[in-house]
Amino acid sequence: MRRPERDEYGRIVLIKITRAVRYLGQSMRLMVGVPEYSTYVDHMKTMHPDQPVMSYREFFRERQEARYGGNGKISRCC
Repeated sequence: MRRPERDEYGRIVLIKITRAVRYLGQSMRLMVGVPEYSTYVDHMKTMHPDQPVMSYREFFRERQEARYGGNGKISRCC
């Protein structure tokens, strides 16, 4: 097995760091309740190709209502 050259090694490290940062950002958004629109779009195209895909605005509003309930009221204990 050959040892990667310095430029190639740097490129590999950069790719891994980029992936880690992207994954961390996605995790942080999920922790604070910000839905991932691109994941929704991919799911709809793969699993429900016959159904229309909501716009980002519609998707965000639907997720907010699902999380906090309708009429702007928060339906949780705390």
